[in-house]
Amino acid sequence: MTPAVTLAVLLAAVTHASWNAIAHRITDKLVGFTLIAGGGMLIGLAMAVFASFPAPAAWPYLIASAIIHIAYYALLMRSFRLGDFGQAYPIARGTAPLVVTVLAAVFAHEVPDGWAAAGIAVSCAGLTGVALWGLRGRRPDWAAIGAALATGLTIAAYTVVDGLGVRASGSSLGYIAWLMAIQGVVIPLYAAYRWRGQLLPTLRPFAMLGLLGSALSVAAYALVLWAQTKAELAPIAALRESSIIVGAAIGAVFFKERFGAPRIAAAGLLVVGIGLMLHAG
Repeated sequence: MTPAVTLAVLLAAVTHASWNAIAHRITDKLVGFTLIAGGGMLIGLAMAVFASFPAPAAWPYLIASAIIHIAYYALLMRSFRLGDFGQAYPIARGTAPLVVTVLAAVFAHEVPDGWAAAGIAVSCAGLTGVALWGLRGRRPDWAAIGAALATGLTIAAYTVVDGLGVRASGSSLGYIAWLMAIQGVVIPLYAAYRWRGQLLPTLRPFAMLGLLGSALSVAAYALVLWAQTKAELAPIAALRESSIIVGAAIGAVFFKERFGAPRIAAAGLLVVGIGLMLHAG
């Protein structure tokens, strides 16, 4: 985890939380995700013109990742429909790092050393604190929590699949371009079928906001994929989920959700965890 990799992943965390907030802000979730996925598809196709074509060994990972991402979008839409942003986003993102640590050890043979393991554990403690703070003082909505947890599992799955795929591709830019192009087709096609003849009028009021979300989404994941070619998967996954702190701040500022002292303490734990992972690097 060099400073350059750390900076790239932290920037990805900010852009990721921002596009998720945009998706939550658009009341009709299908409208929001149609614009974000469709815009990502157009950006991916444009990038593919200038990027190297991914190596054949990367394509099984690309196809698997596109399928997992479609499930991720569907579950994320459901979790945003059922729960508050300050509840759904931290649970979904906070579930992933520990699962990625296990999957990376099994499939990528990446077992973190003492400092990295400590950093991951401390960071996850901070992330869990933010997630639990989002549940305070209310009766648990198990449907919303279940959707958010399932979203987290898909995040862990595509993180490991893409970590292996981008390394096999020979071109991180080519990999992200084709991933965005492939995965971005399904939701717009479903929306076109559902809103027969009314697709453009339905999307038009939110077009600028949704397309901004798509640009942020592509930028966020492109940064992460580049980082995965430079460092191990588990520390990147833990660091990337600092987006939870950014999401909590966005929830407080734009959605009037309380931030509170426990979230400040959780953010402090996350900073300590980042420091430990940098020490390992």
